[in-house]
Amino acid sequence: MTTYTALTTLPGREPAEALGAAMERLVPEPTGIGVFEVEDGSGLWEIGGYFEEEPDVAGLALLAASFGAKPFVVSDVPETDWVAHVRRELAPVQAGRFFVYGSHDADKVPEDALPLLIEAQMAFGTGHHGTTLGCLQALDAMVKEGYAARRVADIGCGTAVLAMAAARVWQAQIVASDIDEVAVEVAEANLAANGLQGRVTCIEAAGFDHPALAAIAPCDLIFANILKGPLVVLAPDLVAHLDTGGRAILSGILNEQADEVIAVYRENGTNLLSRDRIGDWTTLVLGK
Repeated sequence: MTTYTALTTLPGREPAEALGAAMERLVPEPTGIGVFEVEDGSGLWEIGGYFEEEPDVAGLALLAASFGAKPFVVSDVPETDWVAHVRRELAPVQAGRFFVYGSHDADKVPEDALPLLIEAQMAFGTGHHGTTLGCLQALDAMVKEGYAARRVADIGCGTAVLAMAAARVWQAQIVASDIDEVAVEVAEANLAANGLQGRVTCIEAAGFDHPALAAIAPCDLIFANILKGPLVVLAPDLVAHLDTGGRAILSGILNEQADEVIAVYRENGTNLLSRDRIGDWTTLVLGK
C-alpha cells in the first residue's frame, strides 16, 4: 500500500504547533503529525503529516499560505519491508573493542571483540550513526587509558547500546533513561538479547528527574547522546550529577554547534578532554 508524507517548515514553535493542530482538520485526515525543531540554528520548525490516502494538495497549500509556511512537499512512500531493508543496509560496526551487529551477522563477530547485538527492527542507535559511533570510540579510548567507572548514567539511551557497552567493560551501577516509553521497552529487550539482564536499570525519565538517577549520583560517567538544545538545558543538572574527576561523553551535536556546547559546560564546571568529528557530528568528552 502506498502512503504519503507532507512536509513544510516555518520559523517559531508556536506557529509550527498551531499549523500542526490545523492539519488535524484536513480531509483525508493524516494518521500522524509531527512538529520538530530543525537543529541547525536557523530557528525553523518542521511540520509533517503522514497519510494513508493521497492528501488534499489544495488544502495543504491553503494551510501553508495561512500560516506563512513554505509550500508543503508531498511525497509518496511505497510499501517497504523495513526490517529486510535495514538488514541489507546495516553492516556490522567495529568501534574499538566493541562490535555492533544484528543477529543475521552473528557469524561475523570477531573472537576478541565485545559484542553488542541490536536487532534490525530496533535500529535507532546502532553505532552506524556518527553520534553513537563517536560515543563508543570515546568509551573505548577511556578504557584503554585505564579509566574505570562504578556509577554510569545513559541519558536519552535509545537502544541502550552505550549502557550495554559500559556493562561489557565494567562491573558498575548503570541506569539507562529515555523520555520515550517505547525506547525503554526496546532497551530492556536489547539487554535480554545480550544476556545483560539485571546489569542495567532502564527507566522512563526526563533529564535527571528520577529516584534511580538520584540513587547513583554522583556518577563517574554520564552519556548524553541527544541534541544540542537538550544538552544545553541539561548542563547544570548533568554537571551536578557528575562526580569530581568524573567524565561526560556528549554527542548529538552538529560540528558547528560544538563550541557553544563546550562553552556552556565550561561555565558549569567542566573542561574539554577530547573532541572528535565523524561526518557532520561531534562527540565531546568532558571532565569535572
